[in-house]
Amino acid sequence: MSDFSPVTAGLSPWQRTAAGAGLLGADGAIATTIFAEMSALAARTGAINLGQGFPDEDGPAAVLDAARDAIAAGLNQYPPGIGMPVLREAIARHWSRWYGIELDAASEVLVTAGATEALAATILAFVDTGDEVVTFEPYYDAYAALIARAGGVHRTVPLAFPGWRPDLDSLARAITDRTRMIIVNSPHNPTGAVFDDDVLAEIVRLAELHDVLIVTDEVYEHLVFDAPHRPIATFPGARERTISISSGGKTFSTTGWKIGWLSAPASLVSAVLAVKQFLTYVNGAPFQPAIATGLDLPDEFFAGAAAALAAKRDLLAAGLESAGFAVSPPQAGYFVVADASPLGHSDAARLCRELPGRAGVVGVPVSAFVHPDRHDAYRSLVRFAFCKRMPVLEEASARLASLGRG
Repeated sequence: MSDFSPVTAGLSPWQRTAAGAGLLGADGAIATTIFAEMSALAARTGAINLGQGFPDEDGPAAVLDAARDAIAAGLNQYPPGIGMPVLREAIARHWSRWYGIELDAASEVLVTAGATEALAATILAFVDTGDEVVTFEPYYDAYAALIARAGGVHRTVPLAFPGWRPDLDSLARAITDRTRMIIVNSPHNPTGAVFDDDVLAEIVRLAELHDVLIVTDEVYEHLVFDAPHRPIATFPGARERTISISSGGKTFSTTGWKIGWLSAPASLVSAVLAVKQFLTYVNGAPFQPAIATGLDLPDEFFAGAAAALAAKRDLLAAGLESAGFAVSPPQAGYFVVADASPLGHSDAARLCRELPGRAGVVGVPVSAFVHPDRHDAYRSLVRFAFCKRMPVLEEASARLASLGRG
């Protein structure tokens, strides 16, 4: 007798794995992501798109000019597989400057096609069938897909609105001798939470206890509003087992360039490179020296970028509160999470599909960032992006206010 249902019988091994992870539709087809759906809805209706996290302004002129100069200078062919020395050396300086960690640019830094490729190559390099990977839920949607592709078992630690702090007992129960990897996304997408030192220290303690790799997603490292970012790699005992991932897209408003990187002990970098070379191989030759230019910008740029984004956060959060949402003010990043239940909306996914017509604004339900079996815990929550121009956010806030009057 076949073990396959009629839905899964004709699927590839990956599709069967993805179906079990909740990544496919009921018919076995690859489901359109909520982000693509909402962006298409915004384009079709003319609604303000606060769903996807991309800025509507260009990054600093020095960075853009450096890319143009690189193209004009002929840097348009394959860069080295590990990344151009100019960028790897800038990343090493960045770590020393901001976090006091000295890296060997030649062996402890790898340039990737954005942070997502760094995550993909890392997970595929170290996770085998049946290995458990722990993430915090809600989670960036690529985590579940990549863990499933590697044949891993995805375990989550829940974060609860509005504080989003993980319960340390739940964390301890989630990490066992079957765990291969913990993915730490702080500053966190979609919630904007920043894990405090007690949480990070406990992650390190448990990783040491169970001999687990720590993989970080720190793409919002310079977009923190209340206190400086502290990478988990700076904690005692963490560096030798930590792969730290970041990118230039969020910091320099160049999300389309897809220039990311990871840093780790040389043996871990080599293992990831062995996989990465068969994914994109290389990418973004003229953009690599441009991002290097960005990493070397003065402190005033980084402080100004965070301050400008904090002002946008405050504007949109105030607008959402005026409309009647309950708001969890983010500590970092591009997004604010709002609870629609005070407005009488218990189903955020339904509300997000109605919002373009009712208020001319697009958001994304937080249920898109959790396993389908746990949608109910996040059912009324909506994520809105505030990485937009001030006039756009002012107009969006005014439009959302109509919900409270409806």
